[in-house]
Amino acid sequence: MAKCTFCGRVIEQGTGKIYVLKEGKILNFCSSKCEKNQLKLNRKPITTKWSQRYIK
Repeated sequence: MAKCTFCGRVIEQGTGKIYVLKEGKILNFCSSKCEKNQLKLNRKPITTKWSQRYIK
């Protein structure tokens, strides 16, 4: 089972998206919400309150 690169949730098999960067790094996303926040909006998961990787 893979974990979401942005929020840290476990992704069930057969769901989610895989995004490969030019340098070969693989990013796993559980939803389009996480994908947009990471790639399009350039947000950090440790400062996004709804992610499980949020530092209090």
